[in-house]
Amino acid sequence: MSFTLEKLTVRHLTGSRAPALQALDLAIAPGEQLALIGPSGAGKTTLLSTLALAHQPAEGGFSFFGQDPWALPQRARHALRARLFLAPQTPPLPPRQRVVTAVLAARLPQWSLGQALASLFRPADPGAAYDALSRFGLGDKLYARVDRLSGGERQRCSLARLLLSNAEAFLVDEPISALDPALAQLTLATLQGEAAARKATLVCSLHQVEMARAHFARIVGLRAGRIVFDLPREQVSDEMIAALYANETPAPPDHHPHETPERIAVGACF
Repeated sequence: MSFTLEKLTVRHLTGSRAPALQALDLAIAPGEQLALIGPSGAGKTTLLSTLALAHQPAEGGFSFFGQDPWALPQRARHALRARLFLAPQTPPLPPRQRVVTAVLAARLPQWSLGQALASLFRPADPGAAYDALSRFGLGDKLYARVDRLSGGERQRCSLARLLLSNAEAFLVDEPISALDPALAQLTLATLQGEAAARKATLVCSLHQVEMARAHFARIVGLRAGRIVFDLPREQVSDEMIAALYANETPAPPDHHPHETPERIAVGACF
């Protein structure tokens, strides 16, 4: 399995008494693609951060490709992180940086210090960055400054970094929250196509329920830090969706994510 969670409990970073995730049982196979859905505050972002080895569980079992990352020395755990890529909803890209440099940063784990420093002044492989951006409809932004991008363009710039990583697991948080329907379709198709091509695991949180049901074969519904259902999409009924979102309308969330810890938000690729 890529990920195995057994009775996993994770506490809020803020010190809240109520757990952010409560007694989760979840197994995700290598190459599997699944969508996380649920109301705001359900724990989707915390779950993605936990899978990204950013939150240490308070209780329960957690393994990543057969290893318990929290039983490993810090150096070994950091090496394990290189096998995954976390794309937060609001990517922490340096605002004064050129897009080409921001995208090529995905290769930092593969480069020596000298290569990394040299690429800051003369991008090492602008062609690869251009190709990655073009797959998300952003090829014309190659040499733009990050702070000149719209919110949706920044999201897609972050996802272009994913294409240049060596990750075996993609953890993507609300990748289409700032996109129009056509770009949303393109973005999901690109992510899913890349994951399928390299047999990588894809876990994607979505607030757009119909997009989740249309594009993902497996749907996991979260509410109040618990898994309400984990089913093939054909078995997810309208009644189950209504119960999951009781007292809340499934709609785009606000743009102030609060659960991704700052120590992994900077860089956001491993």
